[in-house]
Amino acid sequence: MKNININLKSIFLTILLSGFILNSCEEYLDQDPQDSVTEAVFFETVEQFENASNYFYTRLGYESIEEGHDLSGNYTTPDYGQGLITPVDSDDVWKNNYIYLRAPNQLIEKAVDYSGEQSEIAPSVGTAYFFRAWHHFILLKRFGGVPIVTRSLDVSSEEVYAARNSRYEVIFQILSDLDMAIAKLPSANSVVQGKISTDAAKAFKARVLLYEATWDKYVGEATDGDGTSTGAGSAKPAGYPSVTSMLTSAKQLSLEVMNNPAFKLWDQRGTACGDDHLFYLFNLEEGSNPAGLTKGDNQEFIIQAVYDFTLRNLNKNNSHAKPVTPSRKMMDMYLCADGLPVQHSAVFQGYQNMVDEFQNRDLRLKSFVYEPLKEYWGRGGSIDGGGAQYDKTFATAGTGFDYRYVPQLQSNGGGRNVGYQGRKFVSEQKDRDGNSASPNWPLLRLAEVMLIYAEATVELGNGAISDADLDLSINKIRFRAGVAPLTNALIAPFSDLTMLGEIRRERALELDGENQRFDDLMRWNIAIQELNRDVCLTYIAGREYETADNPKVPGTKIWKASGFPLGLTTAEQSPSTYAGIATTKVGALKLDVAGNRNWTLARYLSGIPNDEIKLNTALKQNPGW
Repeated sequence: MKNININLKSIFLTILLSGFILNSCEEYLDQDPQDSVTEAVFFETVEQFENASNYFYTRLGYESIEEGHDLSGNYTTPDYGQGLITPVDSDDVWKNNYIYLRAPNQLIEKAVDYSGEQSEIAPSVGTAYFFRAWHHFILLKRFGGVPIVTRSLDVSSEEVYAARNSRYEVIFQILSDLDMAIAKLPSANSVVQGKISTDAAKAFKARVLLYEATWDKYVGEATDGDGTSTGAGSAKPAGYPSVTSMLTSAKQLSLEVMNNPAFKLWDQRGTACGDDHLFYLFNLEEGSNPAGLTKGDNQEFIIQAVYDFTLRNLNKNNSHAKPVTPSRKMMDMYLCADGLPVQHSAVFQGYQNMVDEFQNRDLRLKSFVYEPLKEYWGRGGSIDGGGAQYDKTFATAGTGFDYRYVPQLQSNGGGRNVGYQGRKFVSEQKDRDGNSASPNWPLLRLAEVMLIYAEATVELGNGAISDADLDLSINKIRFRAGVAPLTNALIAPFSDLTMLGEIRRERALELDGENQRFDDLMRWNIAIQELNRDVCLTYIAGREYETADNPKVPGTKIWKASGFPLGLTTAEQSPSTYAGIATTKVGALKLDVAGNRNWTLARYLSGIPNDEIKLNTALKQNPGW
């Protein structure tokens, strides 16, 4: 795989130039039919097709980090995680993705008239098919069945006023487009890192297949509506794949990607990054880590939004928000070094002292959650003492700042960073103030492909999976997290642990904050049960936190009971439908209570925007909206 730092500037310049051309062209094409003559000049050479396909990458970008679900210690009120969702007049997901579909459809249409050999423009055409599938899938996950658009439209096109296609018809179209992409795109070994390859299309198809197979298995037609008065209906096209065939294909495609040497799990424990190595994977830029690693050292991201401090700045301040912050449930889902959950592990240290639950744990916990009283670099020139000075220690940094992390337990703080505080996607670079940190954004990475393989396998096995299949997949993820392998023998003594539950646990741990959790809970059809429970945080009553002094503010305590009107848990409670997750004991801080949370089946899909229904009366609203 080529080094992205060598090619980045030329890629961005090409994208910027093609973006200018196609933006102008798109605006022009919104006019009258004579524009087709002007449009044609942009699709005559291989280079013009490539420039057009490069423009699609501007549609890949930062995705707002999901908050408020069962594993999140962050939420704002009213919040999506509480199920407080109301009909809207407009929705950017609907509007933008239909706008974005025009450019790939246009390239596919123009390819038919290309005067040279089709093989010359095949990579560009394959990229167009990929992005057409990408945008349809985003629409499907949010709304269910939607109108399929496979050509560039004008105001008189029949699709503009068409009824919704069923989710099954949309999935069938997505899979067809991905097959075309796989056939036409080059391999990952021959493309610049960051560009879509046939292997990326295979990985994405595996994601789609697993998503829809499990939706079909666990949700079925419950959200479809009849297609006449509500919803998009349940019409299935001829040849629509069965659940078994989708899972089988997902497993096979995942295996093909896993076997490609172009991709490799990030594991930098042997460098100066040490046990924090996973933290640096998600904050990777020049100067962002003590080992001097760059984006070119990352072979794990298969589909990514490419950013650059100069050419395409991320312009998001995740370091300020610290959005990937765990709940009590998430903290207890992290494994111990012996591979077992906290309630069964012989090496778990308990909760009595502030630092106890961080000992002998999964390196993902160490990398992504601040440990009480441990020193951490701040960010930028001066925030929290300023960013990392890797050639110095905290004591010799010269800032006079106390870098120790003290948990915020004074008030509910607007629902953010209370009790625990997350580190994932938080920059510690000294020269990245405000919104300027620009690591590449992961949209699909090798670890997810391994998780797809394991989940598809255990679903095909009716809950059973061999140790060999575990070793091919998630045990590689556990190894780099410093966790003992998952085996059938390991969990056999514990009646509450199942292979399906443990594989789902791995998915939750590995992909936390990467916009997968709500989708997973819905496709497994457990969102209502998982989300409509108390959300709890740190154990307070009877533990060190209850009386501990704040070492950074002499004369004050860390814990202030009056700052938390919801109080503490007074009875033991289960946080999950999966018995393998530790129960929440008495004395845990409440962030939200079940009475505030109102998830229903109708919330598995968003409502069709009211303005779209007014423009096209053939669109029928989703059930329950």
